[in-house]
Amino acid sequence: MNKYLIHIFLITGIIWNMKAQNDPAIPIPTPSQIQWQNSELVALLCIDLHAFDNRSYVQKQARITPVKDYNIFNPQQYDMDQWIKALKDGGFKTAILTVSHETGFFFHQSDATSYSMKALNWQNGKGDLLKDFKASCRKYGILPGVYIGTRWNAFYGVYDFKVQGDTEFSENRQKHYNTMIEKIVEEIFTNYGDWAIVWFDGGAHGPAQGGPDVLSVFEKHQPNCLFYHNLQRADMRWGGSETGMVPYPCWGTFPYVSTGAGESAKKEIGTNNFQLLKTGDPDGKFYMQAMSDAPLRGHGGHDWFWEPNRSHLIYPLDKLINMYYNSVGHNTSLILGVTPGPNGLIPEPDVKRLKEFGDEIKRRFSTPIASSSGLGKNISLKLSKSQKVNEIVLMENISKGERVRKFVLEGKTDKGWEVIFEGSCIGHKFIHQFDEKEVHEIKLKVNASKGEPDILEFSAFYNSNDYQKNL
Repeated sequence: MNKYLIHIFLITGIIWNMKAQNDPAIPIPTPSQIQWQNSELVALLCIDLHAFDNRSYVQKQARITPVKDYNIFNPQQYDMDQWIKALKDGGFKTAILTVSHETGFFFHQSDATSYSMKALNWQNGKGDLLKDFKASCRKYGILPGVYIGTRWNAFYGVYDFKVQGDTEFSENRQKHYNTMIEKIVEEIFTNYGDWAIVWFDGGAHGPAQGGPDVLSVFEKHQPNCLFYHNLQRADMRWGGSETGMVPYPCWGTFPYVSTGAGESAKKEIGTNNFQLLKTGDPDGKFYMQAMSDAPLRGHGGHDWFWEPNRSHLIYPLDKLINMYYNSVGHNTSLILGVTPGPNGLIPEPDVKRLKEFGDEIKRRFSTPIASSSGLGKNISLKLSKSQKVNEIVLMENISKGERVRKFVLEGKTDKGWEVIFEGSCIGHKFIHQFDEKEVHEIKLKVNASKGEPDILEFSAFYNSNDYQKNL
């Protein structure tokens, strides 16, 4: 064979290899989306003025009724470090603070609105929850996110994105509100450093819908941050309920570039109780992972914000563990709403439950019986001896996209090979629980994939539920 032909074969081989790596075209997550998926546990710290009035929260009233006196905010034992340490002890890797919500009050030092912490008697108007939050996150190694409410603002009279009415007065008020929000967003994105995620509550209408242009401000100042969300862009999606769980399978890909602002921008998204949000679309053109959210105080209630005499609503540990399996174990993040009280501390029962949750997850998944990883459609996991297994964790290298489409898990018992599970989606993480089997080898067989499967983790565990005896 002459040098010319050898050269041709080499070039052809290189091109084929590149094609094999890049084809078929599947959505690839950004580094910020991968960082979010790796967090797995996220806390949403929910605070607003109405948490200090010692009354039950009524959402429909909070959206239309201005707070009589913003100086009800007067937390005498305030300790942001206590908040963030409680999250760290719970195993959370990302935290999000509500810098504003439906009352319209902003918990930072703002030059764009007087309805912010500058107006308070507390700390002589010098307080800044957002600044404290960033400092504590840095101290405890937590990724910081900020939640900005613009859809409702009881103080400015904005409801469902808009100043009500169609007069010149309402038009001028809308322009003023839009400009104010753009300035506030710029403050948050320039004065407080980098953010891992910005969350616009209920979406953020842009100029085309008569709202502020927050997306361009975001893209200018926070290029490495997750954006959630408006009609033009969504870097993740709501999981379709506030139960902290999604069904299986739940794909990290979606057919639309955004889920839209409001309950749904497209009727296809809202159909069948938001089924598309819950399951995603394996053939979707956009990488947009789901989140599973629930308030920590949601066991028989639904308290995103502190209310008096409600600690009995904290989810029991077994319910939280079940959430974990059906959220993180189903390829989503689990977002728990945590409620600081009017004294400025996360209540002790909540802190205790968060610690129990973090400890139990660590106990379950810190020490696998055996682990493996690798490329290809067949991966074997050989155990050192025949032993009981009742949980398997699978993870794909999602930096190359969700490639696996069908797979089978088999365990080798004394009677031969037995099917443990037949599935479809793996994504960032899939956890399968099953009745214990005594095996000495487990196999992962990928029967269908888009491109070569790249398995980041294939681990076996045996976990008892002895912890429940002490609940």
